[in-house]
Amino acid sequence: MLFAFGDAFSQDAFKTGEYFKFRIHYGIVNAGYATLEVKDAVYNNHKAFHVVGKGVTTGMTKLFFKVNDLYESYFDKETGKPYQFVRKINEGGYTKNQEGFFDQAKNTVLVKDYKNKTQKTISVTENVQDIVSTFYYLRNNPQIGKMKVGEAITIDMFFDDEVTKFKLKFLGKEDLSTEFGTVSTLKFRPLVQSGRVFKEEESLTVWISDDANRIPLRIKASLAVGSLKADLEEYKGLAHPFKVKK
Repeated sequence: MLFAFGDAFSQDAFKTGEYFKFRIHYGIVNAGYATLEVKDAVYNNHKAFHVVGKGVTTGMTKLFFKVNDLYESYFDKETGKPYQFVRKINEGGYTKNQEGFFDQAKNTVLVKDYKNKTQKTISVTENVQDIVSTFYYLRNNPQIGKMKVGEAITIDMFFDDEVTKFKLKFLGKEDLSTEFGTVSTLKFRPLVQSGRVFKEEESLTVWISDDANRIPLRIKASLAVGSLKADLEEYKGLAHPFKVKK
């Protein structure tokens, strides 16, 4: 079964002040860190969340593949719909410097590309999300904790100047050993529409806490050579108590 949804943003899985820090491994190598922080904002007189995501490589990893990424999203506190995104990345010399401005009434996004000094307006679907707001929108979806194994939720996501179908497939429940203890988790596989940017069956797995917070605890990607893994190392500002089994 596939759940498609539009205005579901009824729970409170997170709040202003939430902060996550992830340690990223490539095999046994500590490759870098990533952070996500939720802030308050007012956008065109609307109360909004402002999420800032950063990712950097560290140590020896920087010598052969340097990463310095900044992702930001402003989205409405009531509906979860995005107002603006920022994508400023440098991944091994591959760079982007863009901002996108959503017009919810017209279902368009104005994309300003500062690197190439261009701008264009792109038509999008009614309930489209950006790459950062998608994560928070899904955490607040009431269906997340009610899915059966094999079921999936689908959402329209705007990324790289196009709308793609992002699908989150439920793989089941699993007790996960973490730095904080053993945690009951929900295990998912994100899938995206095949095309220019993504492959349909990406070897990506995500574990989130099976509690009201929906905390991302581990992300694992199988690569052509080796694997990449991100584990939650630090958190603060949760909206609910974090349940640890032992």
